Amino acid sequence: MTLIGTREPAAGLGPSLARAAAEIDTLFEVLLPDPPDPRRRLFEAMRHASIGGGKRLRPLLTIASASLFGVPRPQSVRAGLAVECVHVHSLVHDDLPCMDDDDLRRGKPTVHRAFDEATAVLAGDALLALAFGILADPRTHPDGAVRAELAAELAKAAGAWGMAGGQMLDLLASCESENLDSITRMQRLKTGALIGWCVEAGAILGHAPADSRTSLRGYAQCLGLAFQIADDLLDHDGAEEEVGKRLRKDEDRGRVTFLTLLGPERARRQADLLVEQAVEHLRCFGEQARLLEGIARFCVNRRR
Repeated sequence: MTLIGTREPAAGLGPSLARAAAEIDTLFEVLLPDPPDPRRRLFEAMRHASIGGGKRLRPLLTIASASLFGVPRPQSVRAGLAVECVHVHSLVHDDLPCMDDDDLRRGKPTVHRAFDEATAVLAGDALLALAFGILADPRTHPDGAVRAELAAELAKAAGAWGMAGGQMLDLLASCESENLDSITRMQRLKTGALIGWCVEAGAILGHAPADSRTSLRGYAQCLGLAFQIADDLLDHDGAEEEVGKRLRKDEDRGRVTFLTLLGPERARRQADLLVEQAVEHLRCFGEQARLLEGIARFCVNRRR
């Protein structure tokens, strides 16, 4: 049974994703030149990891959230670039032999395979550092307090209280101790924290009021879990040539996921329910939130 891709994503999302991807790739091209010295190998590895491929959902989430508050697009694109740097950093490090030991990412060899393990570590580190350099730049926002808040929140989302902490929980997980509550907690940190930052960043850039931030946090929390369930379903039922990475790793390693706890049918229903809850959190924004709604519906129907 095919559980992913059975319905079409929201109309009009394709062009929005393509535009965001083009903008992000253009900025990466500018920020990652080839220096005329031995550092060139590091920049080549960073470019290999970051340019081309990927859905660019996190930048698009940031752009869509910021659009609710009239933020100029160049500012929201730069914030989206910062979170994409952190996301790509996490993929480079997750693929390392000491983590998941993967050979394929976004349809091409992982960085440690295309280059070497040490270069991959440095490329991931450099991308993480680049994210905060982008946020500190006045071109991201003229208000230093806004830039500081963006950086502080991203540090929290990426570090021990967010993504890195979730990864640690994942590494320590055992089949005997895992249940739905523990898996949900882990994924709220590992996957959900960066997604939460994306929508929070739009509100920070736009000086949004507290009630708007609360609604966006509710949306992001539901979306993050739905996104991870969709990922689990893709890992189980997807086609490797479409997804662009090795599949069925969790099953091979005996890892507990939403899918193993819920089963495919119940997992799909739960993802759909979470999307509807996410969309409900957007009601206060009316038609302005159509892009955020489209992203939520796309996330559970994607093929990669």
